[in-house]
Amino acid sequence: MNACIQCNEASSYKCPICRKPYCSVACCKLHRETPCTAPEIPKVEPPKEPMTFDFPTEDTVPIEKLELLKQSSEVKACLDNPHVRTILELLDKSPHPDQLIQEYMQEPIFTEFVDACLKVVQPPENDE
Repeated sequence: MNACIQCNEASSYKCPICRKPYCSVACCKLHRETPCTAPEIPKVEPPKEPMTFDFPTEDTVPIEKLELLKQSSEVKACLDNPHVRTILELLDKSPHPDQLIQEYMQEPIFTEFVDACLKVVQPPENDE
């Protein structure tokens, strides 16, 4: 158990703002006489190790190309649509996404998203 920040007794409560412990209403009132601030939440850095695929195939898109999706304004515009985001969440949670994709490919808004992604990861080859 933590010690009260005012009287060092055993504390049962925490300030809702700064999360420091206090033991009673009296100590809480004393603490509130001086303004407090919320503690800084440390930023969590993503892992630096490169992502790999467990079972790559000849159709596996390289990580470098997948990273390009983040920069595509067309993909971002598609993701602004809440219906597209809902479809993607359902696909992500589905035990059989392959069956759902067949169904969603009938929806123009989803095919627009898929086409935007394909333009980034599989750009059309120039006929020169």
